[in-house]
Amino acid sequence: MRSKLFVPASRPELFAKALAGDADALSFDLEDAVDETMKDVARRSLAKFLAGLGSDHGKTIIVRVNALATDHFRDDIAAVVASDAVDIVNLPKGESADDVKKCANAIARAERGRSAREIGILVNIETPRAFRLAAEMAAASPRVVGLQAGWGDLIEPLGIDRYNPPMIESLLLAIRVAAGEANVWAYDGAWANIKDQEGYKREAEASRRLGYIGKSCIHPSQVPLANAVFRPTDAEIAHSLQVVVAARNAVAKGVGAFTVNGKMVDAPFVRRAEAILALARKLGLIAQEGRVE
Repeated sequence: MRSKLFVPASRPELFAKALAGDADALSFDLEDAVDETMKDVARRSLAKFLAGLGSDHGKTIIVRVNALATDHFRDDIAAVVASDAVDIVNLPKGESADDVKKCANAIARAERGRSAREIGILVNIETPRAFRLAAEMAAASPRVVGLQAGWGDLIEPLGIDRYNPPMIESLLLAIRVAAGEANVWAYDGAWANIKDQEGYKREAEASRRLGYIGKSCIHPSQVPLANAVFRPTDAEIAHSLQVVVAARNAVAKGVGAFTVNGKMVDAPFVRRAEAILALARKLGLIAQEGRVE
């Protein structure tokens, strides 16, 4: 999920166009992108679209619902769960493990009697308290698939400079480590300056170096930037192929640690190489048997 494009649920004319685009995931937004007066209309429009969505679109389908404390949350969950097309609920404004559990329980109640797969939860980290309790929130439910940095809500009220790279990277690292404690992935938030593509790319590269799997896009022009940054490089693929082969040979010899291209390799590095190759295969960059295409 290198790229995740936000699509306002109040703009049904954009749904099919977004589905035909190059984003790995679509995040239909019932929250901030929808005016209070349009919430019900947006929910109905999205539910209608999702009901007619088949399974061959190749996208991860996410819906950002309204916060637990709002009057809209329960109806949002009912609309989301009614569709077999939805993979993940994006929970905003949560501040504790208990909030995550409440969301998981609401989804479970709505899922009763359905045979479809369980819907996951992507937890936004967008308040100081959520940042402090991020690891607990990540581990609060088996439904949690990842943590997402919510930059606007997290730092704007604090008067922190959004475009200060060292500060952003320190927050990214903390969220990534919290996600890692629960063995879930971390996802980077939005870059609001649509015209600053170089800035978007720099921040995406920083989050990739910190182990993030992708970055949010608020405009289609950001999608190819995210896809390019989070694509495994040819050098990474080549090295990972060598690591996996060397690991097989090491196992056969009963060796726990070994070197590849002058670098020490043991179990964590092998797992990382396998993850890189899995993504490369998914993207069609290498064949199933491992040859570079």
